[in-house]
Amino acid sequence: MQPSRWSQIRSILPPSLEEFPQVRGPEVDGAIVMCMKEAAACIYAHDLGRCGQLGELIMDYSWEKLNGRNWRDVSRDWRTAYSYGCLFKVVGSCEQPVFNKEEALRVCDMSLLLGAEIMNNVISRIIQILSDPLSVEPPEGTTGLTNKTQKRPREEPETEPDGTTPEKIPRPLTPLLHVDATIPTICCPSLEYFRQNYLIPQKAVILEGVIDHWPCMKKWSVEYIQKVAGCRTVPVELGSRYTDAGWSQSLMTVNEFINNYILDQPARRGYLAQHQLFDQVGELKEDIGIPDYCCLGEGDEDDITVNAWFGPAGTVSPLHQDPQQNFLAQIVGRKYLRLYSVSETERLYPFDSSLLHNTSQVDIENPDTDKFPDFAKADYQECILRPGQILFIPVKWWHYVRALDISFSVSFWWS
Repeated sequence: MQPSRWSQIRSILPPSLEEFPQVRGPEVDGAIVMCMKEAAACIYAHDLGRCGQLGELIMDYSWEKLNGRNWRDVSRDWRTAYSYGCLFKVVGSCEQPVFNKEEALRVCDMSLLLGAEIMNNVISRIIQILSDPLSVEPPEGTTGLTNKTQKRPREEPETEPDGTTPEKIPRPLTPLLHVDATIPTICCPSLEYFRQNYLIPQKAVILEGVIDHWPCMKKWSVEYIQKVAGCRTVPVELGSRYTDAGWSQSLMTVNEFINNYILDQPARRGYLAQHQLFDQVGELKEDIGIPDYCCLGEGDEDDITVNAWFGPAGTVSPLHQDPQQNFLAQIVGRKYLRLYSVSETERLYPFDSSLLHNTSQVDIENPDTDKFPDFAKADYQECILRPGQILFIPVKWWHYVRALDISFSVSFWWS
């Protein structure tokens, strides 16, 4: 017989109240500490309803602390308290007459996004219990897909705030590449060849045949992403590019993102870009690997930052630079990229602000030559990155990215 949801979760918690971590922190109010102690006691007294109520109270109070100041000033104590609140709320929902799995997963995701790791990553282990990739259904109000052409039904068109109906975004044109500026492509170079010819001299190159064996190359599609991650909550960037005045971020489920920004494309942009997606969704993490060439760096594998980039055609990353070496692996769709070496920095007119100092002011596909006269003198390389290819972007090289199709890329930042 399949163990109950509660018995599975109970099995990964400490066996007794005495062994439950004593939650305290100098910045956490005494009343909240007492709530956490009472909620823990409710678990072992099997008073799950009260446990869930206290968890929600702790979450709400901690939420105010997390959002009442700049994120860099938020203490780990309050992030820890928030995660315990999430834990207690989810535990408290286990034996409700109607269990809302999507809501429980949302609470767990909020802990991963905003909280701190607690109890040997207990939140991620609860997610594994709650998630069954073979039976995941889109939450009520969204539409699953049975084929690549199925669309979300709409009774009437969406409108802008002024009442007008937005135009559909035309499919981006494929740029014509300049032969002399095309980034070279090589197939499965040895580690030593790559190190001597590209890593040491810091030259961009496209690698082929390196990730053909990754499961994602056969499995990933919009439908598959919905199946394994549709009800997971993620941060989404809203706007054409992060330098625009109207750019913002919002939390939503992957299904909401896909239905609103991938399948139906009114005149608006959304982009799922974050480094925690693979920690949140283990099924996706199992479908990729770490390129062997990363071992040529100075750090360990744990020091490599893995980022997910998922968005519709037309999504743009403005010309910018990153502080580490970068392997950009293209899994789904195509992307146009233009690269400039570090030596061209003065001709690229970076922003003066500390926040955007790594970003160029120039719209490279429509440059203002009067405002940025030296930009036309800057040498560049370009490519159209296709599924199965990896682009090596040397550290601090400037790069501009535009998706030509619905696109899913994975980047690896390493030193």
